[in-house]
Amino acid sequence: MPGPLTIDASVFINAFNPNEPRHTESRRLMERIRAEGLPMVVPTLVLPEVAATISRATGDSQTARLFTDQLRRLPGLVLVPLDQGLAAQAAEIAAEHRLRGSDAVYGAVSLRFGSLLVTLDREQHARLKPIVRSSYPAVALPEIPGDA
Repeated sequence: MPGPLTIDASVFINAFNPNEPRHTESRRLMERIRAEGLPMVVPTLVLPEVAATISRATGDSQTARLFTDQLRRLPGLVLVPLDQGLAAQAAEIAAEHRLRGSDAVYGAVSLRFGSLLVTLDREQHARLKPIVRSSYPAVALPEIPGDA
């Protein structure tokens, strides 16, 4: 799989929570990315999205903080700030493809860096497909080098 990956918050959260459907695929994908040191470009938005979801689901703000801190330190992770240019690009994508704002931000990052967007969000996947390469974790996993 050439190029970097843009991992949607849904995949990070799914990999974190063993009770979610498709957890195994997301977890294996994240382990493979980490083991291979593959580059990931994600918007800084991923940090509050992941922290909020974990804190709300578990009622444990400390676990949310620890997970977010570990996420920030992943090898190969590049956090892309939501500056005026990226915000404008995301706004255009949101309007053109009828997406939620956060989904459009991930789309803008993927478009800007030519990365594969990996998501569990069916609407995001379907609506961004005309402009970015998009995949689900189970489909992306076999394309990533490493031990199967």
